[in-house]
This record gives sequence, structure tokens and C-alpha cells, in this order.
Amino acid sequence: MESKNAESVLVVVPAYNAAPYIPELAKRLREYVCDDNLLFINDGSKDDTLKLIQAENLNHINFPQNKGKGAALTAAFEYAIKEGYRSVLTIDADLQHLPEDIPKFFALDNGQRLIMGTRDISMEKDMPFQRWLTNNLTSLIISVFSTQRIRDSQSGYRLIPVQVLKAIRLKTIGYDFESEMLFKAGAVGCEVAEVPIATIYEGSTSFINPYKVTLRFIRQIWKRIWS
Repeated sequence: MESKNAESVLVVVPAYNAAPYIPELAKRLREYVCDDNLLFINDGSKDDTLKLIQAENLNHINFPQNKGKGAALTAAFEYAIKEGYRSVLTIDADLQHLPEDIPKFFALDNGQRLIMGTRDISMEKDMPFQRWLTNNLTSLIISVFSTQRIRDSQSGYRLIPVQVLKAIRLKTIGYDFESEMLFKAGAVGCEVAEVPIATIYEGSTSFINPYKVTLRFIRQIWKRIWS
């Protein structure tokens, strides 16, 4: 029997110390997504993130301790597989990803292609230099290994087919999780498409250390070469 969610997209929001953004984010997400298809993951936040998620009556998974973005997304992917969703759309909690871009992803979703939200990452924009450098380096190398042009490999705003999540095994738990996903999706022949998204860096705190991400990415390359 086909799942009631077989034609639906689960919109996933990993959240760590995101209390200032939760009420506004929930309001704007609900313009495009019904509550049944929204899932927040509180990743051991030390502020009022969990209380605000509960106050908004949002479906959620709670980690009492911080486990990392990869672990949060893994839990969400397992939920999506269990509930029979067609695809998963991941969006950051700090409003650097605009909910208003969601229809662009839905328009291209066919349950088979991975859709990347691609920012304008030219140096004229506001992206910090370290993040610009890391993103361009990783995007170039991932493009080579996946044999597809990927211009913004570090974008966490992406739609992933559940059938791809079933076919690949993701092991990392930090921010290199997203690079690992692209390596392995390419390895199973998944098509990658892109949609343009807004570029916003003001008003939120990044928890990404670009140097650690780069070192972890180099480790991913090494494993990819020798696997």
C-alpha cells in the first residue's frame, strides 16, 4: 500500500541556538508547507529553541545534547524514510535561507534529482572570504568527482530524493556531512539540478569553522579516491 506521503516533501529544519528566529521562521514556512510536512530538530540548544518549537506546536525531534548538523539531518532522513516521503528539503533555522524560495524546489522535484539551492558566491557579494574560498574549492573538486557542475556545494538549502537517501550510507556528523552527501549521490548516478536562492549573511551567527570544514573535506577526498 502506498504511503500517504508518497508525493510529499518533508521540510526539515535543524536548529541549534536558533531561538531569535523560530517564531518568524515558523510563520513564513507555513505559507508554503503544512504542519504535517514540517520537522524541526533541536540539536541540544542552550537557549529557548526547544520551548519555542513546542510553543509553535511544530513536529520535532529533540537532542538533549548537541550532536552536530549531520546527526540532526540523519535523524530527519530516517524519519522521512519511515514515513514514506518522496523527498526531503533541508533549510537552515537562522533565516539565511528564505522560505520564500521553497516553491522553486517544489517546481523541480520529481523524486529522482537532487536540487541544490545555489547562491551568488561572487566576491562582490557579502560572503566572508574564508567561506568563499572553502566553497569554491570544495565545489570544484566535488564537480570533478561527481562529473556534474556543482557551483555551491556548501549550500545546506537542498532537496534530496528519499530513494537516494536509501541508496547511500552517510557516516559523518558535522558540516562535512553535506559534502559527503554530494560525493555519494554522484556515485550512485543521481542527477543534480540547481535553483537560484538569495544570499544573506547578516544578522546571524555562523557555527562553521571553515578551516575544520576544509580539513574534513580533504579527508572525504582521500576516502573517495581510495574507496
